[in-house]
Amino acid sequence: MTRIGILAGLALGVAAATATAAPVGHEAYTLIVRGGTIYDGSGGAPFVGDLALRGERIAAVGRHITGHGDKEIDAAGLAVAPGFINMLAHPEETLLVDGRAQSDLRQGVTLEVLGEDSEGPLTPEMKRLIEARQGDIKYKVDWTTLDEYLRGLERRGISVNVGSFVSASTVRTHVLGEGNLQPTPEQLGQMRGLVNAAMEDGAFGLTTALEYVPATFAKTPELIDLARESGRCGGMYIAHIRNEGDRLIESIDETIAVARGSGAPAEIYHFKQAGKDNWSKLEPAIAKIEDARAHGIRITADMYAYVASATGLDASMPPWVQDGGLEKWIERLKDSAIRARVAAEMRNAHPADWDNGYGSAGPEGILLLGFKTAALKPLAGKTLAEVARMRGKTPEETAMDLVVEDGSRIEVAYFEMSEANVRREMALPWMSFDSDAGAPSNEGVFLLSHDHPRAYGNFARVLAKYVRDDKALTLPAAIRKLSALPAETLSLNDRGYLKAGYAADVVLFDPAKIQDHATFEVPNQYATGVVDVVVNGRLALADGEPTAERPGRVVRGRAWKAAPGGGCRASSADWTWSQ
Repeated sequence: MTRIGILAGLALGVAAATATAAPVGHEAYTLIVRGGTIYDGSGGAPFVGDLALRGERIAAVGRHITGHGDKEIDAAGLAVAPGFINMLAHPEETLLVDGRAQSDLRQGVTLEVLGEDSEGPLTPEMKRLIEARQGDIKYKVDWTTLDEYLRGLERRGISVNVGSFVSASTVRTHVLGEGNLQPTPEQLGQMRGLVNAAMEDGAFGLTTALEYVPATFAKTPELIDLARESGRCGGMYIAHIRNEGDRLIESIDETIAVARGSGAPAEIYHFKQAGKDNWSKLEPAIAKIEDARAHGIRITADMYAYVASATGLDASMPPWVQDGGLEKWIERLKDSAIRARVAAEMRNAHPADWDNGYGSAGPEGILLLGFKTAALKPLAGKTLAEVARMRGKTPEETAMDLVVEDGSRIEVAYFEMSEANVRREMALPWMSFDSDAGAPSNEGVFLLSHDHPRAYGNFARVLAKYVRDDKALTLPAAIRKLSALPAETLSLNDRGYLKAGYAADVVLFDPAKIQDHATFEVPNQYATGVVDVVVNGRLALADGEPTAERPGRVVRGRAWKAAPGGGCRASSADWTWSQ
């Protein structure tokens, strides 16, 4: 039998033998995976056995499954696991031009979780700004609500599943614009209504990115109010916290306060300690979270497997200069007096009121990644310090010049975390994984930018470096953190495990060969070692290559209005969540 055997209509003799009904007691399946090492997602010991699928669902899991499948895969020597869940993904644009999501699909990802900057609800002005600010990827914003965006992805055809949060920043911009304003009671009521509508569109909950304008202008009571509305709809609160460096502990306290005040679970995006002066805060941060959990607060976190973050040069400049949005920021940076003030604040590594990425990484630790202007693209892959020397200016002046010249925030990587801390975080029982990146392909428009390697290698890196090589955690534990843990965190009761009745999202990989290849120097290199990926019962990746299938679907939250029993409830107490 070949690795993937098509049993119906092979040779004439086989066809004759199988033309009659299956023997009594033998079941017929659409796909059987035979002889693989089954990791069911629980974190328990694996076993060698079979997995049978019928349509979009898992039909049976066992040491030996009788019957026959329309297709059968010989998985001897391979790990068979639930599909991986990317807890913070940014393929909002990449999926619009290439639904294969190759960089993630080739690592075993079957569900991309979006929403840090949600694609709805939008006003006409928000649509205009999205189109005006586009970089290499061009598209028409032909949707208004979150539901319309998600359905549009399905219509285009996607290889992986997608689900989304609703962004408090998007809701805030919808009502208040991008300025430093506080909502009136009436405006806050409008914002709650938009959260409610997005939750009934199927959002998983409320998210925000408090380091960035305009989200940073939101006060804690506003977040609690919106998270309470999300929680009333069965949603959780998930956040890029306000400060990942000097005020890390205080920002964790704020996240716990939102969870306590709203009654909803909380999660911290890309858990880290930014800047060498803050690396020692890891253990106090862990203690803070574990104490909250011990006192009944449902709080978890996710992370990526690198010591460099990736964001924009906006993280290197104070919020006041960005008040009102990108265009006003750029205009202010043309004023010499404002530039002098910004430069002085950039050089203050420990400001009192914002999280200074420039201060924590330094110009030698800031790697330029993505530009929209062709003339600046050759600078990708150089550090800010290198470009400053090339131009004969200070790094602060150079950063401001680049923002003005490119008309964008400019994508950059900040080398600001500790490898020892990354390894320690891996083993925390409440930690899952994210890429915090798009899902590009190594071709076409995607080669015009210089990605962070996490876009191509994060999940393979967990399994290769931290499981196989460093033994920071076991393979069963890592698979649990890639599948069942995020599924439970998202309250998805039919994904994340290899169990009968669950969605047929499955990944087959070779634990001895899985490997990330993406580097900061050459990031656009696919991971290897994942052999097959099944999404909703259909092969999206076969023998390491994408198929013509586009089986991805929208995965909805619990308040989705089209689901039986959907819609928002009286309070968050009407829902149950896993710890």
